[in-house]
Amino acid sequence: MNVLRNTSIIWFLIAILICVGAGVSRADDVPLRSGDQVTIRLAGVPSEDISQVSGNYTVDGVGNINLPYIGKIHASGLRQADVQNSIEGVYKSRGIYSAPIVTVSVQFDRLVDIEGDVRSPQRVRYTPDLTLLGAISAAGGFTDYADQTKVCILRNGGRTFVNVKKVRQNLEADPAMQPGDKVSVPRSFW
Repeated sequence: MNVLRNTSIIWFLIAILICVGAGVSRADDVPLRSGDQVTIRLAGVPSEDISQVSGNYTVDGVGNINLPYIGKIHASGLRQADVQNSIEGVYKSRGIYSAPIVTVSVQFDRLVDIEGDVRSPQRVRYTPDLTLLGAISAAGGFTDYADQTKVCILRNGGRTFVNVKKVRQNLEADPAMQPGDKVSVPRSFW
């Protein structure tokens, strides 16, 4: 009777984690990077092991997460679903757990910086559908003196210049933003 009740509780928790995990990975399905704070939840394993593994972790400087029983797992550059699959695979392949279910979620907001000649320079919360026009709009739009033909996107040490006037004529050319991007809007000379 006790075993049946425990089994029912475990399956119920697994179902909840699957539903929650699916929503989390779709909501912020961007690659992890060094310094990211993640929450890892484990299900489908003995209850005493759940508390050993489940918790908050930081992606270290070389891009790894250090987990109990399996050590370092590479996470930087991988999407949340890929990290989940990787962790599950290692636990299975090493014979530690037969059917683990892992959920990974990023703990903090990812941001895009908007600076220069916009009405309200600020950090805008990243969402998967955020584009350059959306980020500029969130910062109040251009000032009257903004040079809309030379908007600069700084990403991973590189620069991309965008003519927003042309983007408005063809919205398919509106570049997607990525977490950590910096948008710089220069002032027009006349």
